[in-house]
Amino acid sequence: MKAAIVTIGDEILIGQITDTNSAYIAKALDRIGVQTFEMRSISDQREHILQTFHELQNQVDFVVITGGLGPTKDDITKKTLCDYFEDTLIRNNDVENHVVALIENVLKRPASQVNKDQALVPSRAQILFNQLGTAPGMWIQKEQTVFISMPGVPYEMKSIMEQGVLPKIVATYKRPYIIHKTLMTYGQGESVVAERIEAWENALPDFIKLAYLPAPGRVRLRLTARGTDQHVLEQEIQRQVDAVAAIIGDIIVGYDEEETLEVVVGRLLQQAGKTLATAESCTGGKIAQMITSVAGASAYFKGSVVSYATSTKIELLGVEPALIEAHSVVSAEVAEAMAKGAQKRLNADFVLATTGNAGPTKGDADAEIGTVFIALATPEAVKVETFNFGQPREKVIDRTVNKALEMLQKEILKNL
Repeated sequence: MKAAIVTIGDEILIGQITDTNSAYIAKALDRIGVQTFEMRSISDQREHILQTFHELQNQVDFVVITGGLGPTKDDITKKTLCDYFEDTLIRNNDVENHVVALIENVLKRPASQVNKDQALVPSRAQILFNQLGTAPGMWIQKEQTVFISMPGVPYEMKSIMEQGVLPKIVATYKRPYIIHKTLMTYGQGESVVAERIEAWENALPDFIKLAYLPAPGRVRLRLTARGTDQHVLEQEIQRQVDAVAAIIGDIIVGYDEEETLEVVVGRLLQQAGKTLATAESCTGGKIAQMITSVAGASAYFKGSVVSYATSTKIELLGVEPALIEAHSVVSAEVAEAMAKGAQKRLNADFVLATTGNAGPTKGDADAEIGTVFIALATPEAVKVETFNFGQPREKVIDRTVNKALEMLQKEILKNL
């Protein structure tokens, strides 16, 4: 089964807000075996909305719409639905009672007529109750396509999806199974990974597709299996995962969308009973941010010194001015001193330290733009690696973060 997702609102088109609804809806539909065929963001103009509906009619099984359902005059989705379905608005008493109770009990004020008019819905629509807001969701079918309209407020939309839309689709339609398995790899680029697994990829069965999802320093390999027999799909996709792991097991660090390198590193630190701290210059605290994005990181992460200025390296990490004078602030020697200083100050088993020239100008450093030194202090010693990550600035920072975490992961694994 196929769906199209349509977000309505000029605020999306001018970049005032980011459309997170489409990503959520696509994932939710995929979970129940409905493939998203396309996504569109359109203006809140009647003619544009009608044109979009006409174009999608009978091309997909579901058109899932968010936005344009508020109480103000620029919210025109309901009226446009009436035009498209040649329908009229009627007052739904259950919705009106809910609106009045919500406003009077929660907002502590009388419900205005504008609020009560949220209960006006197309007569042919099945109501998808909105527990968290005043604008109801609506389910209307025309020929082979169901149009599902929901408010654009993310938490209201998610509530309607989980409590209304998804259960209704599951109960009403027979759907294929869609199973994903994601392998997280680190340390090699997309082209290198593709070359290593080319023979395996060419031998995949027709019902399993492989997608490469590259990012700086990492590549996700997503296997997607579609079919009617869940057991067969699960068995075959696991067989393929085992086969590719035999080829590139040296760079696989996890098998799930949530199994990011920071998650893996956190788990390894806990298994080893070790702690971590960071001393960051060119990465500006981003390694610490990645580590602390994982719930429970306080069990193993001691803290970070973001020593962006040269003076901070000297004052907080104890880097000798003479060392900086002799070797430059971007150097292996300074990276090592930063790591040792943070290890002593924060009393951590492992420390990741970064110093580099991310650009676009050289700043206090003599090193070429893109040059980065990453130091890893362990309980026994400090090792430093040198890289040149090129440009632009964002790429240098992201690749430094990923490489630092990769270095840490490999070091911990040596002693487990």
